[in-house]
Amino acid sequence: MDYILMVWLIFHSWLSEAHQERHHVYYRFTVLTKAGLSPPFSAVGVYDDKQFIHYYNNLIRVNLTEYDGIVLLPEPGESRVWYKDLLKTLSNCTNSQCSDHVLQRIIGCKLEKLPDGTVKNLTVFDEYGFDGEDFISFNSDTMKWIDKSPKAKETKEEWDLQTDRNKFIKNYLEKCVHTISTYNNTNMSSPDVHVFVRKSPDDDSNLVLMCLATGFYPRDVQMNIRLNRTKLEDQTSSGIRPNDDETFQMRISVKIDRNDKGSYDCLLIHSSLTEPVSVEWDGKCSNCESDRRRDVGAVAVVLLLAVIVIVIYFISRRRRPNSVMTWRCSYGSTDDQTEDDLFRL
Repeated sequence: MDYILMVWLIFHSWLSEAHQERHHVYYRFTVLTKAGLSPPFSAVGVYDDKQFIHYYNNLIRVNLTEYDGIVLLPEPGESRVWYKDLLKTLSNCTNSQCSDHVLQRIIGCKLEKLPDGTVKNLTVFDEYGFDGEDFISFNSDTMKWIDKSPKAKETKEEWDLQTDRNKFIKNYLEKCVHTISTYNNTNMSSPDVHVFVRKSPDDDSNLVLMCLATGFYPRDVQMNIRLNRTKLEDQTSSGIRPNDDETFQMRISVKIDRNDKGSYDCLLIHSSLTEPVSVEWDGKCSNCESDRRRDVGAVAVVLLLAVIVIVIYFISRRRRPNSVMTWRCSYGSTDDQTEDDLFRL
């Protein structure tokens, strides 16, 4: 498996769970013997999936300028020339004859915090890959290198003797944890929480209650919809999604009985909050009023039709006797017959 791909898969699975607060910061270096369309040297600094700095050859590009003045994590001490020389040594190639080779390094740390701020898991790492395979990694406890490939045995023996460099790496990784705490405490953003209800599209007896939290940072959050302070089952979640301003949002929803008069609320836990936040549903339905107006309109139409029918009925009843009398008067005036003759007819 490609070395960097494997690392990213580990990070992805690590970040996908949001039960605790998790953070990571690292530098990733890539060096090529034959660049083609790619630069022969590149480096990127990343904090919680945000690239805060890019290095392409001699070009430096800072992405997150809004964090100026905050030292996210200094670059490790090795120079660009050091990486290129190491790749040439591992590739056994010269400037005149060299096939395609790639050297990769990732150095940094990650941690997991409990809701009370306690650090549960802490991991520091300095790992190298060569031509898509694990090559060598550093053990900060023993300050020794671990060879991950038969090709790395000679490199391990040489690097284990570099005690000053190994002490520097150990101190660098220890400062990495402090960097996470400093950055996290400086850039927290509290969530904006909304609770609302819509009619269920497939069941008139139910409503869909939704809780939306947006604008929060860091990304880890816990949200639950409750009925009378008891967590409801069968809740669905959108997952944690990024906003355009580099904060995050999350939406959860659950079906509820339209006729249930209990107390519904959304409980949210986030590291930016000193205590959990509870937002109650106000009992209103955002798109149920249109149904009520439609029902009232239908009833009004029915009543209007009923009134029209009744009016027509009474009008027709009143006109019928007048027509008979008119006929009688008309009949008598034209034929000069007696009243007895009329009754005989």
